[in-house]
Amino acid sequence: MSKKKPDFFWTSYSDLMTSLFFIMLVLFVLVIVVMRNDQEKMKIKLKEFEKIEEIKKSLNEIDSNYFEYRSEYKKHILKLSVEYPSSGFDINEITDKTLLPSIERTGWVIKQTIEKFKNSEQIKYLVVIEGQASKDGYYLDDHYNNDVLSYLRALNLKKYWYSKGINLDNLENCELIVAGSGEGGEPRELPDFRNKKNQRFLIHIIPKTGTIQ
Repeated sequence: MSKKKPDFFWTSYSDLMTSLFFIMLVLFVLVIVVMRNDQEKMKIKLKEFEKIEEIKKSLNEIDSNYFEYRSEYKKHILKLSVEYPSSGFDINEITDKTLLPSIERTGWVIKQTIEKFKNSEQIKYLVVIEGQASKDGYYLDDHYNNDVLSYLRALNLKKYWYSKGINLDNLENCELIVAGSGEGGEPRELPDFRNKKNQRFLIHIIPKTGTIQ
């Protein structure tokens, strides 16, 4: 009587199905992990978007008597028309001294806007005081020229604010930069040559966001 031969086909088939089952199980787990990671990333992106929109809203609500948003430069810019005489840089030398109370008020407006987010670790502001000079070729030496002159105009505004109790450097969520762009910078009034409207300072408020946790 002959022995019954083992059925190798069904044994191999069973092994194949078992292997496929484990492969599908692993793929299923991987898909679940990837989907969860994607959901977490989407939540983070949504938080970032909401925070950015909140920042935009706060800047859009800044006092329009002092600031306006210039889309061509993508920044909020001081509206006050502050002008200096040639080679002048002290705040008390500005052409229209009746603007001094408004210049002080501008500092308070910036401070109050930034303080709205003082408890947020993800939102910080960069405030740039930028001095400018008209294109008149003023250059006597390394100490007397339009680059230095524009910087001194910005520096004296900072000192003026300090004298009024407005110290933006003391705010944890604010970085204050004093700079002089000389005969450059944006915006500039045309024609540029000896234009007193470019003998001034500008104030830029730039929001910065870190990583939203």
